[in-house]
Order: sequence, then C-alpha cells, then structure tokens
Amino acid sequence: MDLLQAFAWRYATKKMDPTRPVPAEKVERIIEAVRLAPTSSGLQPFELIVITNAELRAKIVPIAYGQQQIVDGSHLLVFAAWDTYTAERINAAFDTANAQRGFTNEGWENYRQTLIGRYPPRSAAENFAHTARQAYIGLGFALAAAAVEEVDSTPMEGFDSAALDELLQLPAKGLKSVLLLPLGYRDAANDWLVNLKKVRRTREQFVTELK
Repeated sequence: MDLLQAFAWRYATKKMDPTRPVPAEKVERIIEAVRLAPTSSGLQPFELIVITNAELRAKIVPIAYGQQQIVDGSHLLVFAAWDTYTAERINAAFDTANAQRGFTNEGWENYRQTLIGRYPPRSAAENFAHTARQAYIGLGFALAAAAVEEVDSTPMEGFDSAALDELLQLPAKGLKSVLLLPLGYRDAANDWLVNLKKVRRTREQFVTELK
C-alpha cells in the first residue's frame, strides 16, 4: 500500500485478535517513527513506554474504562509528557545536540538561553499543556507508521491518567501520561467497525484555499 492507501485502510480498531502478536521488527519501526517525530525546538519533551507484560496491561484495562484492546493487542504504547520544563531538561537537549553534531555556534547557544528564560518561569500547568501537545505529534507519527506496517492501532485518551501515573510510577520521573496506543491485529469477524465506510468531510468542506 502507498501512504494514502494505508491511511484509508486503518481505523480505530475495536476488537483485536489476541492470538496474533505484532512482530518485533514492526514495533521497532513504529517506535523509531515516534523517535524521529518533530517537536518544538527539538526538545522531545515526552517519552514512550512500551508495555508487553500481560499482567501489567491487565491492570491498565480498568484504568482505561475496560478497553480490551489493551490486552488483546500485543503491545501498549504509553505517551508520557514532561510534567514541566526545567533548565536541566533544556540544557540536556541542547548538550545532546551539540555532542551529536560535533560543534556549537553562538546563535544556537543564544537560543538555548532564550528557552531557559522563557519556559521554566511559566506555570507547570502551562508547560505540561505544551509538552502534551508534542506527544500528540508523536502519536500522529505512530499511527501513520503502524498503518504503513499494516498493524492495527487504537489511539486512546479515555483513561484515568492519575491512576496510570501511579501504577507506572511516572511522577518520580517527572512524567504524566497523555495517550495510550495499543498495537495488534484486527479481529475482523468480531469487530463491528471493521466493515463500516470511513467517513470524513469532503475536501470542499474541509479545506479552505487562500490564493
């Protein structure tokens, strides 16, 4: 499938086949797509937690209001955003870039100081709202990569983030859960959504061109 065919093929899978695990190499390519996703100032202010442990995923199901894809799929991706920006986190991102590129320059270092002066003084709530939006960019790349790999996925906002954070001990890492993404393969015989037409607004309804 080409990219648009893959997007037309994918849907938010409601019933996954627990007997079909996603091959490790496909999962790794999906993870790599998330790692390569763009983020504001290249800070990557979120982390990806990959859960295959069946017992742990079973504990997450009631936290996610009974969504069975979490256990019927073979992998669960948790997108966890920084709880706030700190000078240490910003410096770490810039230091990593300098080390990998093998050089630095005055403009780049000035930009570092601009971000340190702008982000940490803001409230943690404002900063988390920003880091969470970056996690959504990563989710978009994961959805696209999964479709290209012909792996089914179901993006989830419906879960008790505070309970999940406690279960995964995220506060100790300065993280808050934002999104869940189970990966697996559709159970076409038992998924009521699988054969329904994909419905989107028409291009004319959706796109405004200003020339």
